[in-house]
Amino acid sequence: MPLHWKLVIDCADPHRQAAFWGAALDYAVEDHSTLITRLLAAGATTPDALTEVDGHSAWRTLAAVRHPEDPYDPASDTGLGRRILFQAVPEAKQQPKNRLHLDVHPGPGERAATVTRLEVLGATVLHEVREPAGEWTVMRDPEGNEFCVH
Repeated sequence: MPLHWKLVIDCADPHRQAAFWGAALDYAVEDHSTLITRLLAAGATTPDALTEVDGHSAWRTLAAVRHPEDPYDPASDTGLGRRILFQAVPEAKQQPKNRLHLDVHPGPGERAATVTRLEVLGATVLHEVREPAGEWTVMRDPEGNEFCVH
């Protein structure tokens, strides 16, 4: 039986990363406020583990995005399919290049417009690649993680 998985990205600001990648991929940013309310009432979490994002209670050190067409748990808004979880860590991103990265595929003829849209969201272009195998743009997200737009 195949394993269920999610991609976890260490970062300084999980909510900023979730907002960027949610907008970049057109994914839903998960809203865990209903779950948090239940856990607070049960004494299973404390206010120091929380923050407020867009008027909702949120985990201070965690945020996630999920594919809008995939199943999710309505009681917690946690995605059960394609999902990226951002977790705060104390150390900064280390150079050099990532050993793992996302490739974004906007479709034929849409790369330049997608790169521009991602720049407006806070990404930066590192360089353009033109090889016999194809062309793509290497970019960095707001925290410096590399990804490619094909």
